[in-house]
Amino acid sequence: MPYRPEDLELDEGYWRALLEEVEKLPIPPTQSPSHQPTLQASAHSTPAEETPRPAGVASESTPAWAALQEAMAQSTLLSVEVIGYNRGGLIVHYQGMRGFVPCSHLKAISPDMDEPTRRAALADHIGRHLNVRVIELDPKLNRVVFSTRARPTDAESAPPEIPPLLRQIRPGETRRGVVTNLTHFGAFVDLGGYEGLVHVSELSWSRVNHPRDLLRIGQEVNVYVISVSPEEGRIALSLKRAQANPWETIEQRYHVGQIVHGTVTNVVTFGAFVKVENDLEGLVHISEMAEGNFMHPRNIVNEGDRVVARVIAVDSQHRRLALSMRGVFADRQAEGENGK
Repeated sequence: MPYRPEDLELDEGYWRALLEEVEKLPIPPTQSPSHQPTLQASAHSTPAEETPRPAGVASESTPAWAALQEAMAQSTLLSVEVIGYNRGGLIVHYQGMRGFVPCSHLKAISPDMDEPTRRAALADHIGRHLNVRVIELDPKLNRVVFSTRARPTDAESAPPEIPPLLRQIRPGETRRGVVTNLTHFGAFVDLGGYEGLVHVSELSWSRVNHPRDLLRIGQEVNVYVISVSPEEGRIALSLKRAQANPWETIEQRYHVGQIVHGTVTNVVTFGAFVKVENDLEGLVHISEMAEGNFMHPRNIVNEGDRVVARVIAVDSQHRRLALSMRGVFADRQAEGENGK
């Protein structure tokens, strides 16, 4: 996509704010403290016959700036190392300098990502190398902006060949694949030569704290194809949609008053979540945990505990299964005694 300055909205105040965040980043492991990269060229010894330039003002004659100017003029791809991120994008290192790649110019960041997912995706780039083009260069302001989306030169403008799998796969299909990577925001699955992404929200019908709680690298899985974008090289997948939605038939399997057995999966201040079957959890509110007074649900249960509870409400439309542990043990004891 062509670069538009308004995409960045980098007025001087915003740019200074970004730089303040940049300076808080750790020094890359490959750099010694005396060679910490900045957005200006690294300091070089100044020959005696030259007049030293003012501090903080980069010289257009330094090799790094010259290389960047040529790369921008020729629209040449450069390799940069990602050393950090902030709210606006990635901080990268190139020949002793720091530059910036805005989120709007990162192929891996989509506009529909929520804030936690976007930050997790940005953090996942740290330590990687990106192929980028220079889209803005201002030595006087020490400004270098890169893009992974910038328009290529005429020689490179021919569209890349689309892998056969991207032409064959169709939304709505169920495919077999192998988990290749697990991140905070989801799981990558190889479908036979090309990877698709299962977002964390598409892993299970129940809550998932992290993909590694559900999957492991190398595991074979069935995935449902949500969407395919051959031009962008993206495949959106779902693990949960490849299985029946347990909430659609919950009212056929559970009713008020029914006794259920389950495992505590998460304890929070307002109660505990209990898994009663695969991909289906109910909530025991703190007021339904036990008789008497107690400070926190953890005084009653912990993750991994097996519990017995009574169903007190079923709502398939809002995906809610309300449970109660109060008096269940005593009631079952009484039932046993009456049955003798």
